[in-house]
Amino acid sequence: MIFLRRQLPLLITLVTGLLFAAQYYVPHPASEQMLTSATKWMQIVGGFALILGVTSLFHQHAVKIKRHEAGWGYSLVLYVGMLGTIVVGLWANGKESIDGTMTAFGWVYNFMMVPLQGTMFAILAFFIASAAYRSFRARSREAAVLLVAAVIVMMGRVPLGEYLIPLSGDVSSWILNVLNSSVRRAILIGVSLGAIALSFKIIFGVERSYLGGGKE
Repeated sequence: MIFLRRQLPLLITLVTGLLFAAQYYVPHPASEQMLTSATKWMQIVGGFALILGVTSLFHQHAVKIKRHEAGWGYSLVLYVGMLGTIVVGLWANGKESIDGTMTAFGWVYNFMMVPLQGTMFAILAFFIASAAYRSFRARSREAAVLLVAAVIVMMGRVPLGEYLIPLSGDVSSWILNVLNSSVRRAILIGVSLGAIALSFKIIFGVERSYLGGGKE
């Protein structure tokens, strides 16, 4: 019984993986129906996983606020924001806001979430500029090539750069569409091969970390 209990998840993974791998190449109504049913179950499981994640987040920040740990004020703001958004979404969704042009939930999103996102990206811009300055130092030939390519692309992406250097737009497009595309394809091929290898390892029981343990 202990052996069966240990091997049952691996057997289920093996059968499910091979079944859905075969389903991709079998355009039969039964296989399409099976995929539809599995997709619906995945949505249900995803919904419960979302509920579990939100509950865990509420509990974590509630404990932090109760104990007055470092930064608990930010947790309080997050807590109030989450509760307020949930209340608005459940009880005021579909009702028009004060100006009568959008729903109450849309008002919260447009006038609270969007400005906060803009502020966050504005703050990140300084860190990105600092990281770009450190990365683009021409300490080697490769770094010099990266620096020249980055300057050309930046000059070709803005109207002022094309006005100062007319050829920068065409050169920038060539770098993005030819050189960058070839590198991106190579990265995607490598990632795809890695995903395929990992999928085979999971299907055949070599990789078992998703069960809470390592390789055996």
